Amino acid sequence: MKASQTVAAGLQALSLSVSLAFAGAAAAADEGPWPTAGWTVATPASQGMDPAELARLVELGATHQLDSLLVVRHGRIVVEAYYAPFRPGLRHAVNSVTKAVMGTLAGIAIEEGKLRLDDRVFDDATDPRRAAVTVAHLLDMTSGIDWTEPLNDRGKPVSLIEMERSRDWAAYVRGRPMAQAPGAGFNYNSGNSQLLSALLARRTGGDLRAYATERLFKPLGIADLRWRQDPQGVPVGGFGLALQPRDMAKIGQLYLRGGRWEDRQLVPAAWVAKNLAATVEMKDLGTPGFFYANGWWTLPARRIYMAMGHNGQGIVVLPEADAVAVFTSTRAAPVPLLIERILRSVKAGGAVADDAAAQAALEASVARATAEKPSEVGPVPEAARQRLAGRTWRFASNPIGLRSLRLELDPANPHYEVVTAARGPGGADERFTAPIGLDGLFRTSPAGGPMPVVATRGRWSDARSFDVEARILGEPLRTRYLLRLRDDGTEGIDLVFSNSYGFQAELRAEAP
Repeated sequence: MKASQTVAAGLQALSLSVSLAFAGAAAAADEGPWPTAGWTVATPASQGMDPAELARLVELGATHQLDSLLVVRHGRIVVEAYYAPFRPGLRHAVNSVTKAVMGTLAGIAIEEGKLRLDDRVFDDATDPRRAAVTVAHLLDMTSGIDWTEPLNDRGKPVSLIEMERSRDWAAYVRGRPMAQAPGAGFNYNSGNSQLLSALLARRTGGDLRAYATERLFKPLGIADLRWRQDPQGVPVGGFGLALQPRDMAKIGQLYLRGGRWEDRQLVPAAWVAKNLAATVEMKDLGTPGFFYANGWWTLPARRIYMAMGHNGQGIVVLPEADAVAVFTSTRAAPVPLLIERILRSVKAGGAVADDAAAQAALEASVARATAEKPSEVGPVPEAARQRLAGRTWRFASNPIGLRSLRLELDPANPHYEVVTAARGPGGADERFTAPIGLDGLFRTSPAGGPMPVVATRGRWSDARSFDVEARILGEPLRTRYLLRLRDDGTEGIDLVFSNSYGFQAELRAEAP
């Protein structure tokens, strides 16, 4: 069963009979401080939440290898955990959470008169079904465009892969045939979101990133973001954003407050309200009760809605609990269990007695999440280390574009340098240098530059094999490089490359 299907089934099965006993009593008269310039942190007990339950929540996140977990109640952060080697202050790819942001921008543009729900998408359509496709259909995944991007276990996202490989993403989507009449039913389609992004860019002056900054990100105090673009420079509408977890929580808080932020109505209240009145059922999930609205997954019967992204990214809005939850990961997250634990921590009436021991246990859970657990490290074969380290190994043309690799394995300053081929014609090769942990712990490259933050560790797996594990923090990508010194009397290395997407390649380098 695919992760999204598992999430849906689990959420549908959630028993909220106990947890929703606080409905109507949980919402605080005080909305809490607005976190534009930064979040206020409070103890769970002061906000009517049980710290013991939240400690179990943090431990659950560790068990399922989350990168981050954050819960806000009454406008204040009550628990925040970052699981090593991920850490505070880093952006995380949010994948299809981007669709909810696109839906938000569409709502703003519609309120400003720059866009209409009934605007036609295809101006030159000869097929009556294509001529009937509107902005509303793009937002609710009911365009009828033939598209394969299943939310269950029925196969690969073939159309999404083809779009990414094309030279013009919007043109690729526009060129797809129709599978059914628009409005006939839900079909998950990141191409819809790309058409919406291109249309919004045209209607808002040509620079959607600037429009989003002025209308949404800047008012919320979101300044640190990355937004991937398609080959035409249009922001990727379906999966291109990377945000810090605290900034993800701001988007959830905006919706929890009905689209209002401080003294401004940033998003129309009716637009936000649609999430709990959605009518487009997500039948692709195979789980009844799930609906889709403007990029958000919603369970109207449970009064819960969420922005969901592949590999465990989520913003969950819990209006009855006056709470928002955020989680990021590099693998499928146990969303139903996380939500259930959050709801169990909310106490009816909002009164929770201070419990120093329970608060200390929660803080200890967060500290354990932050502390990295070292991998096993065996003895260093000195002769092999001297053969491998301090030399620049060069590779012939290969599928991963690796030009050269150099390892410096002196314990005082272990690091590596890789050179990769230019990404496009006329471009320059790219050089990247970063530290490498030799004690079973990751070492990370500096943050803040143009290159991603990479965490790397290495160990000798046998007398002539050095195993390197690298993670791009905030991305789902995990990479391994197994370097093996040859024992056939020749000086050279064989390298086996593999990553978490299932790609593998074998390379050879001769002695420099």
